[in-house]
Amino acid sequence: MKAAVVTKDHRVAVVEKTLRALEHGEARLKMECCGVCHTDLHVKNGDFGDTTGITLGHEGIGIVEEVGPGVTSLKPGDRASVAWFYQGCGHCEYCNSGNETLCREVKNAGYSVDGGMAEECIVVADYAVKVPDGLEPAAASSVTCAGVTTYKAVKVSGIRPGKWIAIYGLGGLGNLALQYAKNVFNAKTIAVDINDDQLAFAREMGADIVINSRNEDAAKIIQQRVGGAHAAVVTAVAKSAFNSAVDAMRAGGRIVAVGLPPESMSLNIPRLVLDGIEVVGSLVGTREDLAEAFQFAAEGKVVPKVQRRAIEEINEILHEMEEGKIRGRMVIDFTSK
Repeated sequence: MKAAVVTKDHRVAVVEKTLRALEHGEARLKMECCGVCHTDLHVKNGDFGDTTGITLGHEGIGIVEEVGPGVTSLKPGDRASVAWFYQGCGHCEYCNSGNETLCREVKNAGYSVDGGMAEECIVVADYAVKVPDGLEPAAASSVTCAGVTTYKAVKVSGIRPGKWIAIYGLGGLGNLALQYAKNVFNAKTIAVDINDDQLAFAREMGADIVINSRNEDAAKIIQQRVGGAHAAVVTAVAKSAFNSAVDAMRAGGRIVAVGLPPESMSLNIPRLVLDGIEVVGSLVGTREDLAEAFQFAAEGKVVPKVQRRAIEEINEILHEMEEGKIRGRMVIDFTSK
């Protein structure tokens, strides 16, 4: 089978690879699609450590072709996911308290174990989430990572219907965050970005207010127009976005960090203390979060913007990502030959 594998020189080679036999509790998927995420770029570049030889991909969707001994949660013909949260230990305090993505023994697809950017992939059946009928695989692939990450972040924000939430960064993650906030949580939405094209698309998706923070003081405008946001989700990786989010909050607001800036933050601690503002992190989502995110997408409440590409284009896609030229989500398509 073809697989996109990390090489020693921090590139990705499309090679022929043979899967091992299934072990207890595992299933083999014939892959249909696998999205390309910014995390794949970090893995390829060795930013999280050496991953030479690993098959990339944690936005995978495939059809079950074979199940191993002891599998009861999947059967041949089911469509299922290959997500970043590949497997937890199943018995620690995090796994037993609804925080399984924080498991200290977690395995991550496309990083610590082979992922879904291949024609076939092995999954732990109990950790692969079924895709509901009516959600086509390319769209589902984006929900597997970008969708569940932003859905969980909006949940963590505690936003209530009719209240204001600011989304900083309207790329592949932020646009989905906006859709979940508006169409699932019935919130009033503010889109903040430095790219007019992203903001135009956010307006098409129903953003109530759009602000180009390259030209305007986003926090000042949010305070003037709505009295401050009740919550914010920051998918941008710029230090300035996090600082602006703090200044844009009303008292008692909550900021959810999703983006991973390369530098440390210099947050206004007195403001956080005196106005009771919270800053919390949110890491992808649990299996239950993913099942919910899939269902809302199947109902048409969230529509990922995807573009299908061939696996042979993976290095080109990652270069486009480094250059900031990606709009929406790039999806490796294994269904067309």
